[in-house]
Amino acid sequence: MPWELKSDRPIYLQLVEHIEFMIFSGTYPLGARLPSVRDMAQDAAVNPNTMQRALAKLEEDGLIITHRTSGRSITEDARMIERVKTKIAQEQILGFLEKMKRLGFEQKEILTLINDMAKEMKK
Repeated sequence: MPWELKSDRPIYLQLVEHIEFMIFSGTYPLGARLPSVRDMAQDAAVNPNTMQRALAKLEEDGLIITHRTSGRSITEDARMIERVKTKIAQEQILGFLEKMKRLGFEQKEILTLINDMAKEMKK
């Protein structure tokens, strides 16, 4: 999956989101060892310090574990990953709902739009 970084938000936050997605999608499965900071930074075309900052945030969130002698790995705690994944989804939904309300949509209208689009996606 390519690293599509934009200048509209801090790069390290975009790196965090990208790595989170790789964890949630199974690209980095539970317990998987991560590449080195330098390798990941080179792959993303960012400064190693920026990648280090992103990885430190992921470690703070409990998704990544640092081993003193063998680098970093993804946590093996599936519940932790599910909690973080659910929290991110809730934040996304809240932001969407706030925007829809500002556009003047009522709850029933929002749900109808979502259901209609979900049906379209199944086709």
